[in-house]
Amino acid sequence: MKPRTLSKIYTLNITLLQLVVFLLIPATDVFAQNYQEETVSLLTQEIIEQDLVSYPSSYFDKVQPVTALDMIKQVPGFQLDDNINNVRGFASTSGNVFIDDRRPSTKRDNLSSILTRIPATSVDRIELIRGKVRSIDLRGQSAVLNIVLKEGMPAAIQWESSVRQTFGHGPLKPEGRISLSDDWRGIDYNVGIDARRSSVGRTGFDNIEDGNRNLTEIRTDDKENRNTVLKANLNLAGWFGENYLQASTIYNYEKQHTYTNSDRVKSLTGIQRNVFFNDVEEEPTIEAGLDVERILIDRLTGKAIVLYVKGNRNIYNSQLDKNSSGVQTLNRIATGELDSSENIARLEMDWSGFTDHLLQFNAERAANNLNSTLAQTDDTGFGAVIIDVPGANGRVEEIRWDTLLKDTWTLNQLELDYGIGTEASTISQTGDAELDRSFFFVKPSAVATWLWLNRDQSRLRIVREIAQLNLEDFVSATEFLDNDIALGNPNIKPDATWKLEISHEIRFGSKGLVKLTAFHHWITDVLDLLPITTTFEAPGNIGDGRRWGLIWESSVPLDWIYLKAAKLDAKIRWQDSSVIDPVTGKNRVLSIATISAGPIMFDVENKYAYEVNFRQDFQAQKFAWGWKVMERAEQYQFKVNELLIYDENTDIHAYIETSRWFGIKMILGTENIFNFHEDRLRIIYSGERERSPVNTIETRDRTRGFRLNFTVSGSF
Repeated sequence: MKPRTLSKIYTLNITLLQLVVFLLIPATDVFAQNYQEETVSLLTQEIIEQDLVSYPSSYFDKVQPVTALDMIKQVPGFQLDDNINNVRGFASTSGNVFIDDRRPSTKRDNLSSILTRIPATSVDRIELIRGKVRSIDLRGQSAVLNIVLKEGMPAAIQWESSVRQTFGHGPLKPEGRISLSDDWRGIDYNVGIDARRSSVGRTGFDNIEDGNRNLTEIRTDDKENRNTVLKANLNLAGWFGENYLQASTIYNYEKQHTYTNSDRVKSLTGIQRNVFFNDVEEEPTIEAGLDVERILIDRLTGKAIVLYVKGNRNIYNSQLDKNSSGVQTLNRIATGELDSSENIARLEMDWSGFTDHLLQFNAERAANNLNSTLAQTDDTGFGAVIIDVPGANGRVEEIRWDTLLKDTWTLNQLELDYGIGTEASTISQTGDAELDRSFFFVKPSAVATWLWLNRDQSRLRIVREIAQLNLEDFVSATEFLDNDIALGNPNIKPDATWKLEISHEIRFGSKGLVKLTAFHHWITDVLDLLPITTTFEAPGNIGDGRRWGLIWESSVPLDWIYLKAAKLDAKIRWQDSSVIDPVTGKNRVLSIATISAGPIMFDVENKYAYEVNFRQDFQAQKFAWGWKVMERAEQYQFKVNELLIYDENTDIHAYIETSRWFGIKMILGTENIFNFHEDRLRIIYSGERERSPVNTIETRDRTRGFRLNFTVSGSF
């Protein structure tokens, strides 16, 4: 039977200094206990390979884990990077977690979902990999995790059930998932189903003012979201002769139903009207993938991956206006469909024939297409009239080739990871716009890593990255709520960014970590909103720009302030940026094409973001509690005749959990405890932004409600 991993057997070195310290310092009961805990911790982590830190499953016993996801959340300084589903191709979507030395070969099945299906009892150890270890490819990331599973585990069923109440926004909503992991004739398989419903929303008001800040209208808004998600998966893995095969099939169904009731009163006349928006998006998606891995010759391993994704999103948007007498004054309806597919074929080759070198070659071909249809009608009481939405109907096709040749060279404490890649793509568009274009980019990269005494790490990274275009930016869409149209642009091209990053990581004790990263990015052909007319804009390239800043990451045990078995994790980003505004001709910060509205995410184009997590475990009592604070700065969107500023303020979560009864983990959690306000400022100019008088100022103030959820989970 072939081993699942090629993991080496690690040995332990206890230094003479540790022995001297132990003999010379008075061994009080407290000190002896603390030293014993520290020594045991060191025994479970110290390894020979300088680029790897190993955490045995016993390391995580204090948090009473049920799934592998519970475990990796406790790895000091590690941030899970889920698959990025809206990025085309495979190389950039595989996240930063391996399972038995292999990346999951899937896109629509994100890492969080995969990890929740792995029982904690099946995990032998978790490896934090910070450099060249076996043939694992970091793909430019500073660190990845490898989950090593136990051999010969019996069948296991993993399950979870929860209910959530968002106060003020609908009834109690359920969630549930269940999966089975087992072995059938040497084939490991996992089959599962995940279903959830959610009920969230926003309530508040909009004040509408004229250019002289005189109040003209007050809007009281109630926005409700009712969402349904259903996902089923089947994953297979096993040896077939000399080949190791993995196959995956995922079916995902999502339905988002949003309706907004807006009562509007003219401040001068007191005339009332009601506007009701009804938006429905329904999208089933299926993904099927297969990869085959084989040792071709001595020290040469090959892997082939094929993946197919098919999605179909149906869209219905409506707006119904009624006057104070209840008479309809406008009935606006837009129906559309976004039909997409992706075919990926990828080849990966690893050769370790040279001492201290690992050569890698990757080649990938991705074929993507998007069919867009949209029909809109307006009825002002005299019958429905067809409204032409320019650029809304068409087909976009892309063929993209991606290659990479690189070498990882280990020189004692220094590791060099350098290579060169290419990207060639052809994009064709038919329908409302007819256009064919081709692009070719060279993508060099170099990473130098120095390991200090097998613990601390300094890293220098220089790389050229090419952004992926969102095919939906090529076609137009309606925005009824803001009475606008999001125009598409067939002439956009990817932006190219040179990235320089310098970081230093310090590890202290068995659990402490501090890491500081400085970065500077030089961007060519920045993707932003490009003026088309004096009133409309579309996604486009606005020139060259820069981005620079700092990222702080830390994981600090709090025993030194007498909070035993407690820790504080923090991640803080500050950045600034610069680009020439295509409307005003002045320098401004980089903006985002679409406002990102909750939950708070860390990586958004804005001034700062932070996330602080506290957790304390009482292992003997099988009890834990914790809290999380998140905030990010305002988001800016610069349109040709508008300026939007969106601010979510602070979000605070808290929870208590226990696994004292029947081996079942129970979590009572709260979100948005203080129901902080979300604000949006929309300034509309009579002509071009900042070059003409202000016409309207909209000030929005909304809350999304306090949330309470209760979750039970276990395995058997």
